[in-house]
Amino acid sequence: MAGFDENCLDFIEKYNGTSAPSSVPLASAAQKEAKTVSLGETALSQDLSEDEKSLIDTICKGFKDLSPQITQKLLDGGKSPVEIIDRCIVPALDIVGKEFEIGRKFLPQLLLAADTVSSSFAVIKSHLEKSGVKAEEKGKIVIATVFGDIHDIGKNIVKAMLENYGYTVIDLGKNVPAQTIVKTVIDEKIRLVGLSALMTTTVASMEETIRLLREETAKIGRDVKIIAGGAVLTADYAAKIGADYFGKDAMASVAVAKEVFGK
Repeated sequence: MAGFDENCLDFIEKYNGTSAPSSVPLASAAQKEAKTVSLGETALSQDLSEDEKSLIDTICKGFKDLSPQITQKLLDGGKSPVEIIDRCIVPALDIVGKEFEIGRKFLPQLLLAADTVSSSFAVIKSHLEKSGVKAEEKGKIVIATVFGDIHDIGKNIVKAMLENYGYTVIDLGKNVPAQTIVKTVIDEKIRLVGLSALMTTTVASMEETIRLLREETAKIGRDVKIIAGGAVLTADYAAKIGADYFGKDAMASVAVAKEVFGK
């Protein structure tokens, strides 16, 4: 590795939309163009400063070592944490998410963007602690990999993306008994639960967890929304076992959170 193409951005830009040689014709230029994310599709402010544009670009490219200094410069220049989040961080994540959905960015780039945002949030958190101001809490979410399943990579990605969008995530980990999930949901007054299962043998455990959640929250008149995800699930099957939403990927989970909490 010579380090000439940081995060493989040039490689992805050059070969995105192409495929390995085969007898199937490549997509037309018009089809490829239709898959390009326009920044106009994302809520970018029209009066962005050069530093704000720089932070958005830094997040989109996943340059996590650069984001802290740009974030600090914005804070020193009078931008509030809320302004930085609303004008830079959320729009940048939206751009990355849309490009991930259409195949212009891939999982490593999604994770790099999340790490870059985490670096910015560390600076913002430090600033808030010094000023004595508490960050706005958008909503609290419980996530867990269901009992019998020890896979948590997908869950961890979902957690990172939700936290970077400003949600508080209570991560119960993997192989979590249904009773533990239910107790946490009730004790913490949770409105949204994310359940993950990566093995076909543990889908039954997810179904049992959902059933128990419904029963126990109904007893106290609590309306809890459930999002189910994992490689073995489909939207139809998630609905069949009682979930309200199917999380096909991390960005789908963010979209659900926005719908549930209205922000």
